[in-house]
Amino acid sequence: MYSTAFIDLPPLQAAAGEVHLPGSKSISNRVLLLAALSNGTTTVHDLLASDDTRVMLDGLRQIGCTVDEAGSTVHITGLGGRAPQSPAKLFMGNAGTAMRPLTAALALLGGEFELSGVPRMHERPIGDLVDALRQLGCQIDYLGNDGYPPLRIAHANGVPALALAEPIRVRGDVSSQFLTALLMALPLAAGTQNIVIDVVGELISKPYIAITLQLLARFGIVVEHQNWQRFTIAAGSRYQSPDTIHVEADASSASYFIALGAITSSAGGQNGIKIQGVGLDSIQGDIRFVDAARAMGAVVTGGPNWLHIQRGEPGQGWPLKAIDLDCNHIPDAAMTLAVMALYAEGTTTLRNIASWRVKETDRIAAMANELRKLGATVEEGADFIRVTPPAQAQDWKAASIHTYDDHRVAMCFSLAAFNPAGLPVRIEDPKCVAKTFPDYFEALFSVASTATGHIPVICIDGPTASGKGTVAAAVAQRLGYRFLDSGAMYRITALAALRAGLAISPEHEARIAALAQTLPVRFEGGRVWLGSDDVTEAIRTEEAGMNASRVSALPAVRGSLVDLQHSFQRLPGLVADGRDMGTVIFPEAPLKVYLTASAACRAERRYKQLISKGFSASIADLRADLEARDARDSTRSVAPLKPAQDALVLDNSDLTIEQAVEKVLAWWQERQPFAGSAQG
Repeated sequence: MYSTAFIDLPPLQAAAGEVHLPGSKSISNRVLLLAALSNGTTTVHDLLASDDTRVMLDGLRQIGCTVDEAGSTVHITGLGGRAPQSPAKLFMGNAGTAMRPLTAALALLGGEFELSGVPRMHERPIGDLVDALRQLGCQIDYLGNDGYPPLRIAHANGVPALALAEPIRVRGDVSSQFLTALLMALPLAAGTQNIVIDVVGELISKPYIAITLQLLARFGIVVEHQNWQRFTIAAGSRYQSPDTIHVEADASSASYFIALGAITSSAGGQNGIKIQGVGLDSIQGDIRFVDAARAMGAVVTGGPNWLHIQRGEPGQGWPLKAIDLDCNHIPDAAMTLAVMALYAEGTTTLRNIASWRVKETDRIAAMANELRKLGATVEEGADFIRVTPPAQAQDWKAASIHTYDDHRVAMCFSLAAFNPAGLPVRIEDPKCVAKTFPDYFEALFSVASTATGHIPVICIDGPTASGKGTVAAAVAQRLGYRFLDSGAMYRITALAALRAGLAISPEHEARIAALAQTLPVRFEGGRVWLGSDDVTEAIRTEEAGMNASRVSALPAVRGSLVDLQHSFQRLPGLVADGRDMGTVIFPEAPLKVYLTASAACRAERRYKQLISKGFSASIADLRADLEARDARDSTRSVAPLKPAQDALVLDNSDLTIEQAVEKVLAWWQERQPFAGSAQG
């Protein structure tokens, strides 16, 4: 998962391949609570690993459930009629699928609880659910603003006698989660009489209620409904674990890759996008996003657990067609349609989406604001949004997308990077996708492609011990870019040669060059790997550095390593540290930095490093070695050490590492079309 302040998406051109989606958030949190309310132990397979499921699991542990996790499989031993542990303070983050159902369940189970969340959760309405629970006789108090969390549930002396003789009334036109919460909690009170819930007003997001009803049935609770307005829970209902249950992949998350297949051409000999984990027979309402995508021109086929999407032929399904659609049945996935509208001919209108206003953010306002940044014309109303795309490619604008701590905003707008103008798009706070799809951007990059020249490269060069490796690694981490330590490439080559019994000398140049062509090198988690061998420490000795300098003087070896180094230029970008990165390997890099420091300063830094590791050293000897190496590197016949003509020179003799990193980042920001926003 990207945890950077922002992620810059270069212009993307095509997409093809296969993605495996994470489990459904809606199903995951429902299943977790139902398992917690049941008799017996439930084994849940393919559970979504996300912020929302984490707060639910933490909450269930606090109230006394036994939770054992093993990857995406979780074993939950439910309360089975036992009273929950209390008092307890439960933090629900920004997870409506945890806050609302847990509120209802705990209000009926009895005990003393406080439920709170992030500031945005305290702006999301819960008053209609609380009103319905108070009808029953539950004691719930607001700890802040009336109608909103945080809440206090206070049944210190057990659950009061519940008023179940009359139907429980709950509004259905604000959030379907209120009804879901009641449907999941009220079987706990089912005694000798049926329990009836009446929905006041139009019930929005009916497909989510359908998910709730199907999952209730899996746990032994049958609920009948009359035209989605009256719901009846049978007398004597009792939760019973189904023993094992599998979580479908998230159909809402599928919408981004359905859209991706609809707006992009194929690449690399592969045809379209294949989605694994959810199919046309999904129990999730958002699978009907497929119908909307088809209406816009996407070619979608599928089976029990897979979907395949291709862009339509020119003049038939491409460009996409604008639509006018009531989106009540796909409220979350409909956000993706708003971005697909950027690629459609005409004006797209999405209606009956008032629930967007009370989600993780005011999604109607958020989508309108960010679509306008890209050049679209947008009209918004209380329950609709109307999107007209930029008239011509030149009317698109590079934009920094504010994501409002809303995972769906971040994922939707990543699709704007495929714009016909070839402009980059910045996504602020990309880690917000952790709510439902922590590895979303990794999944996107696994199928997206673009011209190599579009993938940005920052080159950082400089003499030995100038700090270029440390600075480059830190810059890569801050930007979420890949990192290439070219010095390590030569050190690893030297190490591999010596391990193979080859002296580093001209007579072995051809054999060392052949060895270098297939080095299985990777940089991960601050470590350097040669195949399965962690060689981080082995290549950091003074001897390894001298060997690297010798091997880099062999022209055939340098040639072998060029292609290997080029292969590191992958999405979303690269920071390359090394002697000839900006002059030989990536001469077209948009930013080249030559990091330098005085020999005295570099010797002192190297001395401190060695002493801290327990090695004895002499500053005078280190300085002499560095000056000798500088002379040798700057006069060698192949790629002598010198700044690239267009490099910016940064003398960091008097700078900390952090100050040097900030300077490089500032230079990089100045080169971006959205400079001045979302500075990281």
